[in-house]
Amino acid sequence: MLTRAVRRNNERFPDDFMFPVTTEEFEDLKRQIGASSSRNYGGRRYMPYVFTEQGVAMLSSVLNSERAVQVYIAIMRAFVNMRKLAMSNEEVANRLAIIERRVDHHDENFKKVFGAIRAMLNPTPKPQKQIGYIQGKKKRS
Repeated sequence: MLTRAVRRNNERFPDDFMFPVTTEEFEDLKRQIGASSSRNYGGRRYMPYVFTEQGVAMLSSVLNSERAVQVYIAIMRAFVNMRKLAMSNEEVANRLAIIERRVDHHDENFKKVFGAIRAMLNPTPKPQKQIGYIQGKKKRS
């Protein structure tokens, strides 16, 4: 149903809206979902298509069933959540860059502090005086 609807409306799906998966990606998908081999059991004979966010929006104009509408809504929500996640990661990266710039000025002080802490953690042993008689030394006469 989906494949036929897309083929009938091919002009609505340019390359940046929809593209086929690679052979390697298709094999990975089959392993993940446990699909049978297309050679032996008459399965899929061509690569399935992947839709971008714009392609999913275009699918809503091609498919009219209630289920298609519900799937479209769920996919669009997933895209929105992915965008929010990407933006929050970008925000965290920007804040981290600001902190790194601030810390840059204090680098020398931090090096001194860390050096002092390391010195306290690994004290150098002091040479100890030997006590007692040392054998093997001859007296001069």
